[in-house]
Amino acid sequence: MLALETKRDENFAEWYQEVITKADLADNSDVRGCMVIKPYGYAIWERIQRILDDKFKELGHCNAYFPLFIPVDLFEKEAEHVAGFAKEMAIVTHHKLEKVDGKLIPAGKLETPLAVRPTSEMIIGKTYSRWVKSYRDLPIMINQWANVVRWEMRTRLFLRTSEFLWQEGHTVHATEEEARNETIKMHDVYHWFIKDILKMYAIPGRKPEYDKFAGAVDTYTVEAMMQDGKALQSATSHYLGQNFAKATNIQFQNKAGKQQYAYTTSWGASTRLIGGLIMSHADDDGLNLPSEITPYHMVIIPLLRGDTTSAVMEYCEKLCQMLRTKCRVFLDTRDDTPQNKKWNYVRKGVPFICEIGKKEVDCKTVFFTKRVSSLERVLMPVEEFISKINILIAEHDDILYKKLNKRCDSMFNQDIKTFDEMVEFFQKNTGFVKVKWTGLPDNLEKLDELSVSIRCIPHEQSGVLGKCILTGHETSQEVIIARSY
Repeated sequence: MLALETKRDENFAEWYQEVITKADLADNSDVRGCMVIKPYGYAIWERIQRILDDKFKELGHCNAYFPLFIPVDLFEKEAEHVAGFAKEMAIVTHHKLEKVDGKLIPAGKLETPLAVRPTSEMIIGKTYSRWVKSYRDLPIMINQWANVVRWEMRTRLFLRTSEFLWQEGHTVHATEEEARNETIKMHDVYHWFIKDILKMYAIPGRKPEYDKFAGAVDTYTVEAMMQDGKALQSATSHYLGQNFAKATNIQFQNKAGKQQYAYTTSWGASTRLIGGLIMSHADDDGLNLPSEITPYHMVIIPLLRGDTTSAVMEYCEKLCQMLRTKCRVFLDTRDDTPQNKKWNYVRKGVPFICEIGKKEVDCKTVFFTKRVSSLERVLMPVEEFISKINILIAEHDDILYKKLNKRCDSMFNQDIKTFDEMVEFFQKNTGFVKVKWTGLPDNLEKLDELSVSIRCIPHEQSGVLGKCILTGHETSQEVIIARSY
């Protein structure tokens, strides 16, 4: 018996949608292209927030909040930036509604149209220009948790919606070296989080020149391979140089008493990470969650029958109390059948599902299902279970990580030498290919024809000379090419 009707290897897109629906993560809203994140989905986002937020603060950042609305004329001051976001912006042009012939129509046209935040470099930079006067005011290390709007024509829950949640860090520094170090440091934080916390298959690297964040000097990315072999850009970190400082006039008096422009960075990750979790770890029974991210490590389901109810409930409550000091646990006392409850938590990806009845009470045992181990069922003395719970959780994460890595390793090709070989690969497969590329934009249209793209220039390079996959010129630089979300 499987908990889902659609199998991932038969229809990945429908399977993905069914995982979200059956795990009760999110729903479409009445606003086209926007989603409702349901309580269980939001609980996962809260776990992501908490871990990242703690790490940001550990590294010296603090949180603030900046306006949702950004004057369009601010964007015009950084030409490359506005060009990069122009097609995605939602614009507010009026400030009220009037009733005409029984219908509400916009009225009160604004002198300056307002963009609904697609990203905040310009509005935050303008604010920083008022705060920064001297080198003593630096560095500024601020993050904000917010929503952003980027108008999407084709949407998919968590992966691409017109409104989504994210965090965006914006820092200001006195020197290029400090700003570059900050950019790399936050890139490393994202790689750690995606690989070690989310247990995803993650490749860190730098974006090619033509695919940088609009207005950035350098963009760093973590590209994760999903179970279907496609890439998901999971988090980015941008070294902005002095481009945005000049556009928003962030100047300060340096130690030599001279005026100079500051150096800035920005970096962010979004609710897209939840989509990445689903496509990395879910199976034909539904969601699978790593231990740091799951709202509950385990759920206890009482098996209540006749006159055993009182004893079983007392045993479950005591077990719950003992576990709370070691993990996140939930005792489900809802009025529903134990079988319905169990399959509900299987689909939600809870690592351990405990079923406690009279037999477990009499024998002082715990009967539980391991979600990640093909629903393996285990009976264990309660004291042993309590003492081993941290070991069981670590085993859960290890199995989750190894399963994904085995699947993704089989779809990672480093042996392709020619463009024809790459064409043959992508005609039959999905996955990542690591090939030589000079860095020049020549013949990029050949990649478009294959519906693939250069995802990143990975940090890990062999240093071996070879021929560029697009031009045939000699180079040692290697890139990752894949289809993507």
